[in-house]
Amino acid sequence: MSIITNINKVFDHRIRLGIMSILMVNEYADFNTLKELLDVTDGNLASHTKALEKAEYISVEKQFIGRKPNTRYATTKLGRLEFKKHIEALEKLINKQ
Repeated sequence: MSIITNINKVFDHRIRLGIMSILMVNEYADFNTLKELLDVTDGNLASHTKALEKAEYISVEKQFIGRKPNTRYATTKLGRLEFKKHIEALEKLINKQ
């Protein structure tokens, strides 16, 4: 078995890695919080959250707070499992050197 077997292509991009890292330690995070923490544009964040949602690694909840729309994200069970496997694979790769 290759040492890169469990490295997940979905988490290849640093923004997706950042989104998942934030969501792994928080129950959820809203769009603006992720945007601020990752210092990315609206469009950039939207495309990466869509990719994670499509892979079923995060769930999306849209609501209104007062009259303002609010979108918040959380990891799914699958997302947590796959991200942990990805991190473990990276650690194994690093420790092989």
